[in-house]
Amino acid sequence: MPANDVDRRLTPLPATGYIYRTSWRVATGDLDGNLDLRLDGVARYIQDVGAENLVDAGEAEEHPHWLVQRTVIDVIEPIEFPNDIAFSRWCSALSSRWCTMRVDLVGSDGGRIETEGFWIAINSKTLTPQRVSDSLVERFASTTDIHRLKWRPWLQNPDGADETLPFALRRTDIDIFEHVTNTAYWHAIHEVMALVPDVCTPPYRAVIEYRKPIKYGEDITLEWKRHDSGQIHDVQIALTVDGDVRAAALLRKL
Repeated sequence: MPANDVDRRLTPLPATGYIYRTSWRVATGDLDGNLDLRLDGVARYIQDVGAENLVDAGEAEEHPHWLVQRTVIDVIEPIEFPNDIAFSRWCSALSSRWCTMRVDLVGSDGGRIETEGFWIAINSKTLTPQRVSDSLVERFASTTDIHRLKWRPWLQNPDGADETLPFALRRTDIDIFEHVTNTAYWHAIHEVMALVPDVCTPPYRAVIEYRKPIKYGEDITLEWKRHDSGQIHDVQIALTVDGDVRAAALLRKL
């Protein structure tokens, strides 16, 4: 087994337990120049599937607000347009206030993307983690033996940078908590991906860990540093505000 969490493959689809499934067609607004589904589109889709999953589980009213602490996207084979995507979502680990949720995307005409998000149930009034219901724990625990999940970062903040550039926000990038949406961070990752296309040739892994919220009006700097050592080819990325790392990211060949 790999020594580091970031090197491990994601857990496979379980044979039993509560697995939410849905499907829809790839939207043309979520495509890159090669007609492949972009990562920000993937992030948006898995968030929408999660919202549907909560309704299906009967937990949407009690747990309407969740914040993502980390998102992992493994592009095994790109999903091209036109294509219908079959989504499978299940819990891979949980505790009383947070969980990791796997979502696999499989294209009807080819393509496979595997994802995992570390999601925290949030009290919208205090903006702090809240305890989830016993019924949610019972249902989600049916697909995992890990019931005491603890937060553990996968990424370190980059040590220095090879290149930097400013990254502008739009008002549409802000969520109901007045923070930058998780999908907007992936727009920044795509800026780097365009400069290191060899690292982002499938299969590859993209990871974002959110350190501190970014608010509209703050000046963001996008920094990245490439590492090539033996079989390892990756790019470490940071979104910073006045030198403070608000999010760390990684692009790596699988």
